[in-house]
Amino acid sequence: MPHTAEMWSIPELGPSLGRLVDPPGTRGDRGSLDLVLDDIRLDLVTGIFELAGAARSFAATGDRQGAVSSLSRVAWLGLWERSVAASAERLAQAVNTRLSEAAVESRLPPAQLQAVMLRAEDVRAIASRLGSGGAGFVGALDALEQTVPNAAASGSRGQAGRDDWERALTGAARRLEAAWLSLLSIGRVEQDRWKAEIERVRAWRRPQRLLWVITVLTLMLATYLGLIFGGYLPVPAPLRPLAELLWSRL
Repeated sequence: MPHTAEMWSIPELGPSLGRLVDPPGTRGDRGSLDLVLDDIRLDLVTGIFELAGAARSFAATGDRQGAVSSLSRVAWLGLWERSVAASAERLAQAVNTRLSEAAVESRLPPAQLQAVMLRAEDVRAIASRLGSGGAGFVGALDALEQTVPNAAASGSRGQAGRDDWERALTGAARRLEAAWLSLLSIGRVEQDRWKAEIERVRAWRRPQRLLWVITVLTLMLATYLGLIFGGYLPVPAPLRPLAELLWSRL
């Protein structure tokens, strides 16, 4: 039976998204810093479903172009990049919080703590690493984009391109699941990496040699001054006014 614009429906993407649609808290993916990303994952899924809902609204009115545009490469990629950025920011916040807590325990000087705290450029680097597993997803979006001209066309050309577009659409959804699972895996590695830095901060101790040197010098100075003001040693000229003032009050 031939397809018409009115009959055209958007495929259900939930099954193709796989574990992305799991309820929160159902998987042990938090890592060594107990990082929770469930809300970011569900925001990503919600965004995909909203795109699909908009596409269905256009399809219901016979607007093939609007339906295809709603699930465009740019729309998918924007959601993914926002999720990667949010995940990197969440991880950086967790690391900085734990660095600060560790510094309080070890009494690390504030200047030294600031030197190890994550900054904006560190967050960007983390985001780059977290998103590196999305190459397959980006490739699937490129393939989806190639099907758009035929799928959005009217007449027999559009009818012929619809199946290719649907296959590319569900393929992109499957690749998005893989990209997210890769993000979680890389995120666990990142957490382990920064946990080691946190433990180094927690294990910091004030240099004992310098403390002992200062203590000995202070004791030596105090002993020397005591011998001078006690009259056991000659009073140096610069200290004579102070010594006379001290002796006059004794």
